[in-house]
Amino acid sequence: MTALITGGSSGMGLEYARQLAVRGYDLILVSNRQEELDTAAETLRGRFAVDVRTRFQDLAVPDAAEQLFNWCLQEVLPDVVINNAGMFFFKELQTEDLDRAQAMLDLHIVTITRMCILFGNAMKQRGSGYILNVSSMAANIPAPGITIYSATKAYIKSFGRSLSYELKPYGASITTVCPAAIATPLYRLSEDKMRLGVHLGLIKTPQWLVKRALKAMFRRRRVVSPGFMNVWLPPLIALLPGPLVAFIWKKIK
Repeated sequence: MTALITGGSSGMGLEYARQLAVRGYDLILVSNRQEELDTAAETLRGRFAVDVRTRFQDLAVPDAAEQLFNWCLQEVLPDVVINNAGMFFFKELQTEDLDRAQAMLDLHIVTITRMCILFGNAMKQRGSGYILNVSSMAANIPAPGITIYSATKAYIKSFGRSLSYELKPYGASITTVCPAAIATPLYRLSEDKMRLGVHLGLIKTPQWLVKRALKAMFRRRRVVSPGFMNVWLPPLIALLPGPLVAFIWKKIK
């Protein structure tokens, strides 16, 4: 059994790798950070009795999924695909953000869509397989500052839920996980703020999230939104009147 994890060299992706290795899965780690990738692979090989392959690749380009799939055809086709790689920025959009915005669209929408189609079709032919797409609680919170991020995460949630119905008759599945804040480098918080958030329960650890996401995936659930914040925060924000949202944004931007 083999699992492919994008963004697998650090943070939540590395935790997916650890917990899948515990289950006996050989690993394919994909990342655009060579040094982190090499370190993660060496650590996992030393700790678990599994094979670890690495793929240094930028997934934020239009043909990234095809490049990765073709490489897997030469190496090994995975039984599990974790579409974890993501990017984040919080700011008012300006013309100088066009390239970064395009990269986010390519990474969160184009690459994930093509990954699901390519690897999903291989799973259909095999009659088994699991895909886990990482969305976000932000999928339910369109807000200034995370304009593109929340929109792309909403796409991931909608796309994965719809495609899961198409794959189910063939023995394959797609699960979309929508976590709230997780203690990873993605949000670039200081260590003190991260520890405080975890202590207060506002930020969850990667271990906590990955355990629940994998449990949902292996049970072939379509969408899972772990944590109490997923229950109360999106409806609460939806109740905020437009003028208040505009006022808050003016104060914090």
